[in-house]
Amino acid sequence: MPIIWIGFAIFVALLLFFDLFVLNAKDHVPRTREALGQTALWMTIGIGFCGFIYLAYSNGWVDSDLPPHTAMINYLTGYLVELSLSMDNVFVIAVIFGYFQVPGKYQHRVLFWGILGAVFFRLAMILAGVYLLDQFDWMFYVFGILLLFSAYKMVGKGEEVHPSENPVIKFVKRLVPVTHDYHGHDFWIRQAGKIHATPLFVALVMVETTDVIFAIDSIPAILGITTDSFLVFSSNILAVLGLRALYFVLSSMIDKFGLLKYSLALILTFVGVKLMLHEVWHPEEWLSLVVIFVTLAGGVVLSLMSKPPAEPHPHDPTKIEQPTEVPDI
Repeated sequence: MPIIWIGFAIFVALLLFFDLFVLNAKDHVPRTREALGQTALWMTIGIGFCGFIYLAYSNGWVDSDLPPHTAMINYLTGYLVELSLSMDNVFVIAVIFGYFQVPGKYQHRVLFWGILGAVFFRLAMILAGVYLLDQFDWMFYVFGILLLFSAYKMVGKGEEVHPSENPVIKFVKRLVPVTHDYHGHDFWIRQAGKIHATPLFVALVMVETTDVIFAIDSIPAILGITTDSFLVFSSNILAVLGLRALYFVLSSMIDKFGLLKYSLALILTFVGVKLMLHEVWHPEEWLSLVVIFVTLAGGVVLSLMSKPPAEPHPHDPTKIEQPTEVPDI
């Protein structure tokens, strides 16, 4: 494995250590100011990584023919795409936490371990995606159609999320008994000499599988920007690392961004068309960045300017301190 991949893995491990044992050493519900500060920190790290990308591609640290400024633009575009698509993931996570009545002070722990697992899943999916695009030209059309279908589903009526009907829960129950109550922040406990999973572990599995499902959309979207595996992986992972703080910022304001899904659908459509026309259309790298940024910013601004919905989101899952009733799982 090239040394730059090892170095990036160490860098991510240090960021995860800093997040779990420094920023969030104690179980607590981050206040809005704290969550905003952490979100700004993660975004600064993610955007600031552009400088490293420029140096790496200028000095040949990466086995690539991309000019450094092109690599930097592709990284930033991929980062922005993943960050924007993560906002849609926030809604599903809020539904999962609300359903399982996960106490607010334990939600960060679930998100941390869920995203840690996502790092390994996404690495495998990215390497597989890059390989398929390198080996089979028709995969560009497959990924393009997948993104167009995802865009259609996003603006359509869609399906409500029903955690109680998810086969993942049934699968977990077949493997290990699950307690009916929470036991602090523990995922596993021993009762009557047997290992039991807690509802917190089931919520973790749900968050993990949800991220994998969302990666089916987000990874092809970034592959539509560049097929450089290091750019795809680094932009994807650094955006995902900020998802925890972003969740605590957006979870209580989901209904204020009602028009954002149309912006995300337009972004997926743009990248999907770009993939399908890859043989005849080669837009400048900066054009993709501008289109995605303007589309995302427009969705945010128009959402904030529009009237609030008649029926607001039923609750803010981050405000759950003690579960009133853990669902029967």
